[in-house]
Amino acid sequence: MDRTLITNTSIFDGSGAAPYPGDVMVEGPRIAAVQPGGGLPRDGARIVDGAGATLMPGLVEPHGHVSYPDAASNADFTRLPPEEHVLITMRNARTLLDCGYTSVLSGASAKPRLDIVIRNEINAGRIPGPRYLANGPEITVTGGLGDDNALHLPHLETPTFAWVADGPDAIRRACRLLVREGTDLLKLNISGDTGPRYSRSQRAVMTDAEVEAAMEIARAGAVRVCAHARSAESVKMCLRHGVGIIYHANFSDDEALDLLEANRDWCFVVPALGLTYQACYAASAWGMTPERARALGIRQELEISVDTMGQMRKRGIRVLPGGDYGFAWNPHGTYARDLALFVDLLGFSPTETLVAATRMGGEIMGRGDELGLVKPGYLADLLLVAGDPLGDIHCLQSRDALRVIMKDGHLHKAPAEA
Repeated sequence: MDRTLITNTSIFDGSGAAPYPGDVMVEGPRIAAVQPGGGLPRDGARIVDGAGATLMPGLVEPHGHVSYPDAASNADFTRLPPEEHVLITMRNARTLLDCGYTSVLSGASAKPRLDIVIRNEINAGRIPGPRYLANGPEITVTGGLGDDNALHLPHLETPTFAWVADGPDAIRRACRLLVREGTDLLKLNISGDTGPRYSRSQRAVMTDAEVEAAMEIARAGAVRVCAHARSAESVKMCLRHGVGIIYHANFSDDEALDLLEANRDWCFVVPALGLTYQACYAASAWGMTPERARALGIRQELEISVDTMGQMRKRGIRVLPGGDYGFAWNPHGTYARDLALFVDLLGFSPTETLVAATRMGGEIMGRGDELGLVKPGYLADLLLVAGDPLGDIHCLQSRDALRVIMKDGHLHKAPAEA
């Protein structure tokens, strides 16, 4: 069995405990032993000298859009031919792993089977990429987020970024098609969004009957459901129907917050603030000036989000960093900016942020008993980071700081030769 001993490290194990010096032995795909203070036997093992660097669990991206091509509009996703789109998705999967993200839970695919085929290729060992839970296109309704495909591209026979499905029967059919193709997740656009004139973020656009129809098929097909849910009512709708992965939740009112707190043992919130933040401050080259962002209500949404997520933090609701990378002003490869935003903007401590990105990441992946901790028996998804991410979480934005990237016990990035 392949064995790797990582020695002379400061171990941040993902639990929230203070880092400690020690050694970690990896055998095959799993962690075999963790020895505080070091001293594990070296016989027959490959030796990786940590030289005092931080050893931590691999990061988890809980709202990935691996197939989004860093484009400026949803229409650009649709126009991209499938051959080029497959190659872009392959490259993005590798980029996630290169950035230390060893797992990704997809928040939607830009074409129906892109996530599925890339996941299958990664699982077969034919291409590099993170541990991957695949999704299909976003399922929306007429007038909902994503209906711009129908509004602006009526010539398309098969929509891609979002499927418009009105009424419970149409929702069931869309979900059945995706389950048939092998998706791990379904994505519902239950609320509108900030910006598009026809799809505002502070209202629900789906009905209870439509959400329940999706849950009916999800339960029958043994898949999970995630939701775009910005409005308070859409968050409540998620919780009424058992949708456990809630994206955004920016406009949660007191009732929604009470429900999130009461159900915090099974639900997660992923605010995905990176795209909103960049739209406010770094999107002028694409026509989204700070003035336009304020006029569209995006700046107000960001300000409200900071307060809402602060309340969630105090209530112990599981709030995870990450999401919505793959747009022109929020490109792939910059994922760790969300970690910094949690600290600099939302007031989470670096420890809280990294626990959310590792241990809670394992939980949202559905593998909390074997993923997200540096612990014997757990999967050996590990990062060796030059520096101290608890002292300066910004260091995780540098690929050069990632000395070792390990997934399933295999070295995706080996330490540089001395």
